[in-house]
Amino acid sequence: MARYLRRRLAHSLLTLLGVSVLVFVILRVMPGDPAKMLLPEGAPESAVEELDRQLGLHRPLPVQYLIFVRDVFQGDFGQSFQYKAPALQVVLERVPATVDLTIAAMVLIVAAGGPIGILAAVRPGTRYEYGGMVFAVLGQSLPNFWLGIMLILLFGVALRWLPTSGFEGWRFLILPSVTLAAYPTALVARLTSSSMLDVLGTDYIRTARSKGLANLIVILRHALKNAVIPVLTVVGLQIGALLSGAVVTESVFAWPGVGKLIVDAIFSRDFPVVQTVLTLSAATFVGINFLVDVLYTLIDPRIRYA
Repeated sequence: MARYLRRRLAHSLLTLLGVSVLVFVILRVMPGDPAKMLLPEGAPESAVEELDRQLGLHRPLPVQYLIFVRDVFQGDFGQSFQYKAPALQVVLERVPATVDLTIAAMVLIVAAGGPIGILAAVRPGTRYEYGGMVFAVLGQSLPNFWLGIMLILLFGVALRWLPTSGFEGWRFLILPSVTLAAYPTALVARLTSSSMLDVLGTDYIRTARSKGLANLIVILRHALKNAVIPVLTVVGLQIGALLSGAVVTESVFAWPGVGKLIVDAIFSRDFPVVQTVLTLSAATFVGINFLVDVLYTLIDPRIRYA
């Protein structure tokens, strides 16, 4: 196990290094000079060159990257071009809003996706299975931006039941969290149903039922524990995606989270903020995948890592 953990840690560091190189290069080759976007329109070329020097953009790309890596190891992600503040501070100020939205969405995903999938699997050929299939298809087919706009028009504009933008209380969480959770909930429901159907047809489930165990105990104690492993993988990836910032949903609802921040930073060519968000997002994905692998061994004792 210790050898496996060391190997995974090495792979994680290589992944983060690769992400940092890719992000750094792509941002620098994108059209648009940050200095020209920060200065007033029609600013002289001398002013642009001077601001480029102040921002460190006049150096060769390899030198800029090495400086970036050195500063990151010191906890310095650079100064935001747009906000005139440390990029890490700018990003961390938006994290609470994204975390709140992620928690609300994950509650909906687990509370709705799991039961819908289980019910569809244990009641095959009934309206529960057909209803679960329709929900899964719709949830995975409807684009987030369209669903968000429809929810705004219905519950915010027509009925005036819920606020449509901002972040000032739990009522502001309802529409964006439902929008954000729609696709993952449908995915979890479909995967849970498929995995449960595979497990329910195994010999040990038939043996448990032949011993006279109650159907609820067979499903929850024996079938679900083994069916949840592929679902756990998907849920772990969804947590990483949600924590990284749901760009479309946050933009539709003007949610002041990391997703909206990175959109604004890309349009303004705020390199330090974009690099900070993407680096932290990659670290989040890597960390969650690592935790999911460890959880496998707790859920299924047959899994062992050499």
